[in-house]
Amino acid sequence: MLATRTLLSKQTLTAVSHQPACFVHQGEYGYWGNTKVAVVFSGCGWWDGSDVHEGVYTMYHLSRNGARFRTFAPNQQQMQVMDHMKKQPSSGENRNMMIESARFIHGQGKRQMQDLSTLDVNSFDAVIFPGGHGIVKNLSTFMKDGKDCKLHNDVERVLKEFHRSRKPIGLASMAPVLACRVLPSIEVTMGYERDESTRWGNWPQTNMVQAVKGMGARHVVPYVDEKNKVVSTPSFMWETDYHYHYIFDGVGNMVKHVMRLSSKKE
Repeated sequence: MLATRTLLSKQTLTAVSHQPACFVHQGEYGYWGNTKVAVVFSGCGWWDGSDVHEGVYTMYHLSRNGARFRTFAPNQQQMQVMDHMKKQPSSGENRNMMIESARFIHGQGKRQMQDLSTLDVNSFDAVIFPGGHGIVKNLSTFMKDGKDCKLHNDVERVLKEFHRSRKPIGLASMAPVLACRVLPSIEVTMGYERDESTRWGNWPQTNMVQAVKGMGARHVVPYVDEKNKVVSTPSFMWETDYHYHYIFDGVGNMVKHVMRLSSKKE
């Protein structure tokens, strides 16, 4: 302890001792608290809600890059509950999206999961939607209606309000389906347009790529639509057993560009 103190000035010791360690960190695009981001969940679990990895990676990278975030989900029942071992619907079960999404969150009060109906665009600089089948089952009717799907009312409201306000929208894996349905002529990426199976993994959801193109979106490899301030990453559209670090890095790049665009003056 004595040796450590000799390496620090009295001023540094005083500053650090009066604030939590996390407050000392400066992110790549600003100091802690400069950027406020809303994260929208659709449940908890890849097959019937928000993917756990995509949700956690999003919050990790927001924290690492100095953002202050709040989490939201619709206070409504899921379309179905899936047995994630059997990958089959569980009979006789009903679950609430907001209650299930609360599994992602630590904290009380405003740090708890909030009802999506309360999300106010004026309180945030950007919004991010982690992916998972909750996108196509709970936040939209894509599972049933494909490219002609309808969006949950608050999801549609939030996307249109952020786009109208020129505030960035981040989208992971399946989430571009939502934005492409209600925002005209945006550019997104959902990975490969054909399922090219290799020893690295495969792309089983290429039908969604064709669907967003059918909605009028442009499917491009660059994942940043600078004009519309839409940032997307394929994430678990790529089915891989081992290479989770690529998913982690992809979500991190999406978050960094969302924050860069949120600090970009019009």
